[in-house]
This record gives sequence, structure tokens and C-alpha cells, in this order.
Amino acid sequence: MTSGLSTIGMVLKSRAWEGAGPEGVTPTQAQALESLRERPASLGVLAARLGASTATASNAVSALVHKGLVVKEPGSDKRSITLRLTESGASMADRTSAWPDFLSRAVETLDPGEQTAMLRSLVKVIRTLQHNGDIPPQRICLTCRHFHPHLHAGSAEPHHCAYLNEPFGDRHLRLDCAEQVDASPEQQRRAWQRFVSQQTRPAGT
Repeated sequence: MTSGLSTIGMVLKSRAWEGAGPEGVTPTQAQALESLRERPASLGVLAARLGASTATASNAVSALVHKGLVVKEPGSDKRSITLRLTESGASMADRTSAWPDFLSRAVETLDPGEQTAMLRSLVKVIRTLQHNGDIPPQRICLTCRHFHPHLHAGSAEPHHCAYLNEPFGDRHLRLDCAEQVDASPEQQRRAWQRFVSQQTRPAGT
């Protein structure tokens, strides 16, 4: 399993260089563009999103500013700076964000049940990495105060989203939700225990 994940990681890194390199940006710079396309941020916030040191993020931003892809604007107070994409930066982000398509095509070879199981496993792995401090906080269901796992036990859609006030199944677990709001540590602990202790019934059964 670990060997397989390492192989996928190496392929992703290689394809990132292939996809971003011809556009004149490194993979880290491309990731910064993608993050800032979603929403502007300070340098510290951007570094956290990238899972990089402030120095690494600063170097990437400096290069992007020099290339005219990012601008620095005054933040909410006199001491803060907000990073935003220029029009050229937004266009570059559109081009460099397409490189993971090959992975999407590979995932599509899995049947729906396998895709659902893979997503559930990814959520568990990401939550564990986040909990252990190996990656920065991610906007996933398992850490959200709106998430209530297995509230509808025995159903093909056992989980409940309080934000939408709707039930949903594992296939709709979110890895990056704009409406995610961090739950308290105790609520996250209870949600994790309930999520991993119960088995979701396959859809259609």
C-alpha cells in the first residue's frame, strides 16, 4: 500500500513539472496560483494552504510577482499584505490546473463502489495526517461542525450535513468544502470515532 502511494506521489510530482514547466512556473508556483484563484490570501495563509514553510511560499510569491502573475495589496490593517492574482495570473492558473486530468481518467476505471470506498479511505487518511500535524488543516467533512456521521444509521445516506440539512452518503464526502467550519476538538473526536466505528450500507441495498 505504502509503495503504491509513493508511486502515485512520484507520478504526480513528475506530471506537475511537465504541466507547469512549459508555462514558466514551478509546481509550487502553480499550486500557489491555484490557491489564490480560489481566494486571495496573506503570505502566512497561503503557506499553510500549500503545506510549505513561509520562506518557500515567499520565494514562490516573489517569482510570481516578478512575472506579473500576482500583486501585493494592502490587507485589513497597515501591517498586512493580501496576495491577489492578476488577469495574467488567473489565465495561467487555468492552464496549469489541468495537469491532474490523467489521474481523474485513471480513477474513472474504478466502478462506483470502488470510487466511494477510495474516497472514504482518502478522507480518513487526510484527517489522520491533519490530526498528527503532518499537513495543514483541510476543509473536510470530518472536521466540520456541520457534519454528523451515521445520524441516519442503516441508510445508504447515513451522514447528515447540518449546513444543507440533508442526508448524504460516503460518495458525497467533501475533501475541500467552502462551507466547512471547524468543529471543536471534542466534536471532531466524537465524529471520528463514530465515522470509523460504523460501516456504511452500499447504495441500492
